[in-house]
Amino acid sequence: MDHSRAPVLEALEQFRRRRDVAYGPPGHKQGRGVDPRVLDVVGPDVFRSDVLMLNGLDDRRQSRGILEGAQELMADAVGAEQAFFSTCGSSLSVKTAMLSVAGPGEKLLVSRNAHKSVIAAVIINGVEPVWVHPKFDADRHLAHPPEPDDVRKKLRENPDAKGMLLITPTDWGSCADIRGTARACHDADVPLIVDEAWGAHLPFHPALPAWGMDHEADLVVTSVHKMGAAIEQSSVFHLQYDRVSPEVLKQREDLLGTTSSSSLVYATLDGWRRQMVEHGHALLGAALHRAERIRSRIADLPGLEVMGREVVDQGLTADLDPLKIVIDVRGLGISGMQGAEWLRTHRHVDAGGSDTCRMSVSITFADDDETEEILLTALKALVDGAPAIEPRTEVRLPGPSGLELEQAMLPRKAFFAEAEHVDADRAVGRISAETISPYPPGVPAIAPGEVITREVLDYLRSGAEHGVLLPDASDGSARTLRVVSEP
Repeated sequence: MDHSRAPVLEALEQFRRRRDVAYGPPGHKQGRGVDPRVLDVVGPDVFRSDVLMLNGLDDRRQSRGILEGAQELMADAVGAEQAFFSTCGSSLSVKTAMLSVAGPGEKLLVSRNAHKSVIAAVIINGVEPVWVHPKFDADRHLAHPPEPDDVRKKLRENPDAKGMLLITPTDWGSCADIRGTARACHDADVPLIVDEAWGAHLPFHPALPAWGMDHEADLVVTSVHKMGAAIEQSSVFHLQYDRVSPEVLKQREDLLGTTSSSSLVYATLDGWRRQMVEHGHALLGAALHRAERIRSRIADLPGLEVMGREVVDQGLTADLDPLKIVIDVRGLGISGMQGAEWLRTHRHVDAGGSDTCRMSVSITFADDDETEEILLTALKALVDGAPAIEPRTEVRLPGPSGLELEQAMLPRKAFFAEAEHVDADRAVGRISAETISPYPPGVPAIAPGEVITREVLDYLRSGAEHGVLLPDASDGSARTLRVVSEP
């Protein structure tokens, strides 16, 4: 295929060159009606390129093949049989993918270290989750993806399960054995869905970890805005084999997706694919060398420890994305949240993620010598400034078993059940009617339908006192919880 083409970008360019005047949405009329104060911040070209697909580009009802052509090029670029663009982010794409495999009341294996968006999908879709618990790293207090043997065991115990949702890479860059998990699923004649939101770059360099389509996954969802060069909310479904019907996938996406797709998202997805095919190997190769150099220099800073290939050598995870640099800051006597806050306040540097133990930074092909030095200088300043950071309440981290709560009610039923707010101490032993996700990284500590324990409650309350955000909890302080009303 001719990967020098970018059908959506070309159509957008032609639309702008023709200077068409549209008498339908969007109401700003290519920026004519936008407040100049907005243009000063956002820029006029954003609005000039914000075009309803029907207006000269493409539309699901009046297709001129532009979007279809761009999707075919994407599929060819990454080795998928089919690709579909989504403009609602991977949070919605994962919901769509799950609903394409299992419907209301049907079982689906799900990695329990899933993001809150997956729990939301379980509630919305009405599936019965069969949780597959991650490989827990006790020393680092970190969850790595589950192993194929755990998936195989759950499939034997639940022969009526319709498939599996696997999250890889994790927020911290650890990667699953996709091929082993896929074969466990295929031996049971069910599909493997991979939530590869952090892995859109993986197909384009051999030194990066396994890419789902190359390792026998049936359906892979990627977020190109995370590690690629498309704008926020850019997401792609990648499909192969015949275990997931493309017709069903399109219908489910149409059910959940927007009818006002963003030309900006489509155009940047199209352009990023072209860039990766033409220059991705060189760009990512340079990024890998830069990340290796940064890792080495951080390792020389006292009190900081960089997670590396030792987690693979220890059998804790199948692989590691070297572009995700995870920095344990406990040696400085602070938490990852404190470190991230200090960097933002004092150095205007935003870490990609943080938790009680660590921070993470993502290195992409967009980084250069300047951003490298800014990061390293900021981290050196953090090491020097850490003794002056005021101590906070210690977070009481639960052990691995403390995060494996009993599922006493289906998440959907518990979420919509009659509920009441009770004092946290009285919530122990009760069934949660809400999702509570310490953020970042946003993995729920409690999901609806799970039985609240003293250990997880102490974790949430001490975390809230330390400064951990609980944005989806009804009470962000965790002093009260929303539980299913007792008969």
